[in-house]
Amino acid sequence: MKREPSARRRPRLPLSLRRGPVPWDRQRPTWRDARPGLIAEALKRAQARPSGNWYVVGASAALRGDRPLARTVAGREVVVWRGADGRLLAGPGVCPHLGAPLADSPVRCGTLVCHWHGLALDGASFAGWDPLPAHDDGVLVWVRLDEVGGEEPLDAPVVPVRPTPARGVTAVYEGTGVCEPEDVVANRLDPWHGAWFHPYSFVDLTVVGSPDDHDTDDRFTVDVSFKVVGRFVVPVRAEFTAPEPRTVVMRITEGEGVGSVVETHATPLGPDDRGRPRTAVTEAVVAASDRPGFGFVRRAAPLLRPVMRTAAARLWRDDLAYAERRWQLRSAGRFPG
Repeated sequence: MKREPSARRRPRLPLSLRRGPVPWDRQRPTWRDARPGLIAEALKRAQARPSGNWYVVGASAALRGDRPLARTVAGREVVVWRGADGRLLAGPGVCPHLGAPLADSPVRCGTLVCHWHGLALDGASFAGWDPLPAHDDGVLVWVRLDEVGGEEPLDAPVVPVRPTPARGVTAVYEGTGVCEPEDVVANRLDPWHGAWFHPYSFVDLTVVGSPDDHDTDDRFTVDVSFKVVGRFVVPVRAEFTAPEPRTVVMRITEGEGVGSVVETHATPLGPDDRGRPRTAVTEAVVAASDRPGFGFVRRAAPLLRPVMRTAAARLWRDDLAYAERRWQLRSAGRFPG
């Protein structure tokens, strides 16, 4: 692993004044550093890591008491809901009677009741409908599909370490792109594009550590400043890792918000009406700080979450374009390298 020592010290205030800002077109080009082979090898190793056949369905906060949480994963409709005892229940989203979409059916007293003919499912096997393993990690809800993943099953998904709920503010963004999960993961394993492609959010980005040809750690270390307003920025050091094939985690290791994470999860949905693959991006931001004033921030979380989701949506407008472009070139056999 190539690393440079950090001289970063956290200032007394969370904001710093950017001195000697460099215009966008005069910043140092990063294309020589963003070697296609390096990114491809990191992606290949990420794809080889075990997922245990677990897929993200959505945000835990979206799991309501009266409706199931639903998603199509690799062409399979799935629904997740809570039983009367609070247990997480999951299964196919197709009613075993006449195929009604259970995603549109209500939950009553922990039982999913088909809105076509009233067939009730309490999470146990019935008439060919068999439950699926499900997991709620407190931020995201997962379902295990062994026939889709084809791996050795794991009892629980590979969930990154996060700040404790009492310390953090959480927001979840969801979007969809015409691409495959690997295109989303490849985007996140290319930190060099940040200040070029997202100048409205990132400045002064330098990748100070990346895997070399003999390193399987696949840890990308980045010094970057988040833009706030004008010349005021928040400088941090962050690390990008891929703990499983469809997840990339950015963790702040120095500067403001140490321990905060941004998790990007890619879930294959299935083809669109033109036969093109679609992938759902679920990005969970768990922000934390040990500053005394962060308690006020936590109390303002209901107001902050929409702002955090809007910021993520702006970034993913660009990053999904990157992922979609990558898939277009790959599918046409024109991807460079």
